[in-house]
Amino acid sequence: MKKWLLAFAFVFIALPSFALQQVGTFTWQFDLSGQPADHDAKLWIPYPVSDTHQLISNIEWSGTYTEAAVYTERTFGVPVLYVRWAKEIKNRQITLKYKVERSEQVNSELPQAEAPYNQHDFAPYLSATSLGPIDGEVKKLADEITAGKTGILEKARAVYDWTIENTYRDPETRGCGLGDVTSLLRRPGGKCADISSIYVALARAAGVPTKEVLGLRTGKEDNQDVSTWQHCWVEFYLPGYGWVPVDPADVRKAMLTQKLSLDDPKVAQLRNYYWGNVDQYRIRLSEGRDLQLNPPQQGPAINYLMYPFAQIGGGTLDWLDPEKFKYSIFWNQ
Repeated sequence: MKKWLLAFAFVFIALPSFALQQVGTFTWQFDLSGQPADHDAKLWIPYPVSDTHQLISNIEWSGTYTEAAVYTERTFGVPVLYVRWAKEIKNRQITLKYKVERSEQVNSELPQAEAPYNQHDFAPYLSATSLGPIDGEVKKLADEITAGKTGILEKARAVYDWTIENTYRDPETRGCGLGDVTSLLRRPGGKCADISSIYVALARAAGVPTKEVLGLRTGKEDNQDVSTWQHCWVEFYLPGYGWVPVDPADVRKAMLTQKLSLDDPKVAQLRNYYWGNVDQYRIRLSEGRDLQLNPPQQGPAINYLMYPFAQIGGGTLDWLDPEKFKYSIFWNQ
């Protein structure tokens, strides 16, 4: 069986000539044949759509499934490719493939003057999540960090600087991390979801509309295995301007891999770059926490959808265990 789907009808806006580009193709391959055949199998795959900074095209999928279609989650509009295999099907495979044209996001000058905005319109981006409280110790710390700061831009920058200076990348963290802010404030080491979650909780507690962007890094070589290259960064809303990307996690990652101290000139350059800009070697897949998927999964809300999510007869597979949940993601130039 094979399905073809046109990219969603988003307008692709021409980008400034100085924005760098990355072009290639992702191929996702799944094989759930090793799971018990006496239960049905369900798979939700993060599904990219075009926006100002990425164009998704040449989308196709094929496999042995009973049904497969694209749906969106209701709160944040997160798109997924939902795949189901009936319990009598033993060969359970699907391949998803699409072309990506991704551009660097560049915001060279952010306006100091801020327009008024209605906080009610941004309620999901000012609210707590199950692992990201914005009251108690988080609120107290956010008030300390932003003391004397006025306006969204100053507060967002203060939280950005604090996050870089007070967290660290822990390479032993499983996957991208859970983003459990209460635990992280006691031990602020983790990976991208952890560091981004700290930023989001503190910024929201300070009154800055903020969201995590959940995605996947592109490769830089042909036929590159990027199965574990998931990445999470942040955007805050600047009234009168729009959503602004920041990535404190990538600053801390570079500090670890390059063995840089906070006072190294290279770190100053990274801090300046990832304040308002992000590189072209990534695509956006989803946003939001505590997700109820569509069609709905069994059990509790999902922390985030950056990895594929699968259930066999209602039991959830560990998406970080390649022996139990077999899939691969390859990048080709």
